[in-house]
Amino acid sequence: MPQIDHVRLFKELLSNFFPEFIELFFPQVSTYWERDSLEFLPQEIFTDVTQGEKKVLDIAVKAKFSNQETVFIIHVEHQSYSQEDFERRMFIYFARLHEKYTLPIYPIVIYSHDSPLTPEPNCYRIDFPNKIILEFNYEVVQLNQLQWQAFVNQQNPVASALMSKMGMDAGERPTVKLMSLQLLASLGLNPAQIQLISGFIDTYLRLSPSEQASFESQLARIEPRQQEDVMQIVTSWMEEGIEKGKKQGELALLNRQLNRRFGSLSSQLQEQIENLSIPQLEDLGEAMLDFTSVADLEAWLAGK
Repeated sequence: MPQIDHVRLFKELLSNFFPEFIELFFPQVSTYWERDSLEFLPQEIFTDVTQGEKKVLDIAVKAKFSNQETVFIIHVEHQSYSQEDFERRMFIYFARLHEKYTLPIYPIVIYSHDSPLTPEPNCYRIDFPNKIILEFNYEVVQLNQLQWQAFVNQQNPVASALMSKMGMDAGERPTVKLMSLQLLASLGLNPAQIQLISGFIDTYLRLSPSEQASFESQLARIEPRQQEDVMQIVTSWMEEGIEKGKKQGELALLNRQLNRRFGSLSSQLQEQIENLSIPQLEDLGEAMLDFTSVADLEAWLAGK
């Protein structure tokens, strides 16, 4: 099974549904921000001098306080695994952001790991026997500490997506997938939004053959209109899977042929080829018969 790109999936979800994420888990923030004022800040890269590594902030969003000219920053980090001393890193991020922007910062961590189930820290503290020097607090959304049943009736696209990573018994997986899709189908989202969230759900609730049979059995028992809406989403997965499979096959064949004729291609050329549509890949397969050098390939790609 291909490795799941947790970073990309969560960043796509939170970037596209950031207000909904805040409204779902931190409704109190919604009482004092201006929802239409949100501005995503440029990606921040910090060097951790103690570990010698570069760290990239996940999401930082600037928002206005309601009926005020003042602004604040919401910083959200996603963690797909439990990490020792992560609370210190959250403080470092906070300090660097505060140093750069000199604004109030609301820090949040969302944990999506399956185990351990023990609560993650939400505070970084430095103290002495006679004095507290620092107590830095941040919000934690730990999905495996939440029960999916509590989110079934939340009319929120983020709830539909994240139910797939919440606490559930092994036998509940088909039920959670169906409930997530029913909720998604009821939200009136556009096709691109539905595709993003349904892809998220399908990635984290990939069912075994027996689970799929249970899913289909439960699907057959729901109200016909809802059944039709869910089936439209499921059908789009199947069509997308077929399309991806066809493109991967075209790419594999072209890459073999190009490498045989011209040797290894540069990463830039490979990226350009991977971004072509299926009809363009088919055109390239025909045009390649007339190429005599890599320059011909570069010229062809430049015209696309």
